[in-house]
Amino acid sequence: MENPIQKISLQETVGGKTITLQTGTIAKQAGGSVTAHLGETVTFSAATAAWTAKDVDFVTLTSEYRERTYAAGRIPGGFFKRETRPRDKETLSARIVDRPIRPLFPKTWRYETMVHTLVISSDLANDPDVLAVNSASAALMLSDIPWAGPVAAVRIARINEEFVLLPTFEQRETAEMELVVAGKKGALLMVEGSGQEVGEDLFMQALAVASEAIDKLCDLQLKLVAASVASGRKIVKREAPKIERPQAVVDLVKKKATEPIRKVLHAGHKTKEAFSDAIDAFREPLLQELEAVKDPASPLYGGQKHAKAVIEDILSEESRRLTLEEGLRPDGRKFDEIRPITIQLGLFPRLHGSILFTRGQTQAFVSATLGTPGDMQIMDELEGEYKERFLLHYNFPGFSVGEVKPERGPGRREIGHGALARRSLAILLPKEEDFAYTIRLVSEIMESNGSSSMASVCGGSLALFDAGVPMKAACAGIAMGLVLEGEKYAILTDIAGIEDHNGDLDFKVAGTTKGITGFQMDMKVEGLKLDILQKALEQAKKGRLFILDKMNAAIAAPRPELSAHAPRLLRLHIPVPKIGALIGPGGKNIRRMIETYGVEIDVEDDGTVFIGGTDADGCAKAQAEVEALSLEAEVGKIYKGRVVSIKEFGAFVEIFPGKEGLLHISQIDVKRVERVEDVLKEGDEVEVKCLEVDSDGKIRLSRKAILAPGSEGDSPRPPRRDGDRPRRDSRRR
Repeated sequence: MENPIQKISLQETVGGKTITLQTGTIAKQAGGSVTAHLGETVTFSAATAAWTAKDVDFVTLTSEYRERTYAAGRIPGGFFKRETRPRDKETLSARIVDRPIRPLFPKTWRYETMVHTLVISSDLANDPDVLAVNSASAALMLSDIPWAGPVAAVRIARINEEFVLLPTFEQRETAEMELVVAGKKGALLMVEGSGQEVGEDLFMQALAVASEAIDKLCDLQLKLVAASVASGRKIVKREAPKIERPQAVVDLVKKKATEPIRKVLHAGHKTKEAFSDAIDAFREPLLQELEAVKDPASPLYGGQKHAKAVIEDILSEESRRLTLEEGLRPDGRKFDEIRPITIQLGLFPRLHGSILFTRGQTQAFVSATLGTPGDMQIMDELEGEYKERFLLHYNFPGFSVGEVKPERGPGRREIGHGALARRSLAILLPKEEDFAYTIRLVSEIMESNGSSSMASVCGGSLALFDAGVPMKAACAGIAMGLVLEGEKYAILTDIAGIEDHNGDLDFKVAGTTKGITGFQMDMKVEGLKLDILQKALEQAKKGRLFILDKMNAAIAAPRPELSAHAPRLLRLHIPVPKIGALIGPGGKNIRRMIETYGVEIDVEDDGTVFIGGTDADGCAKAQAEVEALSLEAEVGKIYKGRVVSIKEFGAFVEIFPGKEGLLHISQIDVKRVERVEDVLKEGDEVEVKCLEVDSDGKIRLSRKAILAPGSEGDSPRPPRRDGDRPRRDSRRR
């Protein structure tokens, strides 16, 4: 790169494109800071950890990602003219950064850590989200934070039967498959993306190509660290604290809890409640016993605060041992067995489409609502504005897991789960020109015990079928898990909550009978080899096909008719110059039509007009009036019109909706008419003949020409030209 903005600058070529990492000049007080460059897109990442540990039992990591509009040479819209809460794209990008770096922190790291990424330049061609993973990883490598990196990320797309690394926005529009892949050298940590019903083999090929690029970018980060050290930078990693638990407490808990935990795990409890009750039956007395120790000199004093963590550790160890050594699952299922599925369709008649999808103790109520193009959401992104016609909103209330939690709007988890379900279904929607409705799915999670996002995919597909949306195919999703110890591993289909909590992999696949449409994988350990992932994909396909059979038994195809409560949507086209006439001065004309006919009318810049409403008669009348704008009066043609206003010199007659002509008093009858009101009144229907349409579009009509064909005025007056007026002296002659 010419004119590097930082002291140290190294680059690597991936897929024919150059990625540059720079450090040493910007934000030197941060723990570590790096800029990553791709084309003219630049992300800046800083990684910093607090110096005081927090009294918590988890890694306190926060990943922030913000796209500044100045990066694209824009000023934010809105009143305040500054960036405020993150857009969904920023939230999803923050998750892309967070998910591959989080597993590599020490489990005992208790110092609050922030990885902050800013998009400070955008060429509007290269997406900064995957670039941010690389800059964030490099910043962590240069910091004093103990972290088992580096990691790297690339986007890979399948375009015209070829794999393209780091595709541009324009290239991605024609991709049949698109994945974001992140990992360490030789192992994957995160994959997410979508495809147009692609096969598992093609998917694995894409991951192999991406893995090679990831290895090169990890090496680039190692070189950057070496160059920084060579330049005089000292990188001293902190020691992760060790959690010391009183040995007497550990021994007591192991003695009194290990065997009861094994019995609970072997009991095969089918519900979370039964499992929790069985655990509480021995845990609560044990905690009370420790709490009763009041002697500070006792080795068991204060042991209750350690006992809960020790019980959790034993539960994790024993559940993993149960799976790997005994081939059993906590609820008694086989490794590839899916929990019972029930499907209820059309629950509420006012809804355009609705479904209650239950799989074990995970339950999603999904509704589908159809709207007009005017209901599309305007998306104000760094790359510019666009309209989104397919919305999927996922809600996870506290009661779904028996908790009390106020609703404060969607968090990162809700936005991420909704995005996964959305991209799994979006591929299968009809094209906008064939089905112009705006579509909104809302997934309300009523119960949760494992993979509510995949329940949202299944429920979303069924709700769209119930609403009569002509989907290409049904789509189902399945959540897979993995327990991995050395060379031993077990792949689990349809994981429940405890298996997700104690397992090493959260792996979700959605698709049709033909192939994959949506995918997301997150590792909880330091990477996954491709051969294990391939076996997991094969097992996931069997599970997906099983669920699709259940769904097809409930409803095999989209309903042939839309709900009676869904709007009827008509599409027509008028000449662009007629748009102004349709809208009218200050929107007067279009507002009148909307109020008169009880419809919604949306007008596009190319003259496309959408009319929507539940009243078919109102839609038809509005359509007739809009279509009339394209009609032109023809000289010599007879029209049946309506008198809309009376003037002293004649009457204005509407010959078709929105088009009026002047019926002069001299053309009302064959005999002389003294007052227009003697013959006509407002609202009268009258047959008139078009005599003339002048250059300004004004129409001259005649009733007399119909009553007495051939009478005076039955033909248009020739246009007057300069010099036609006779001279005064010639008139005197």
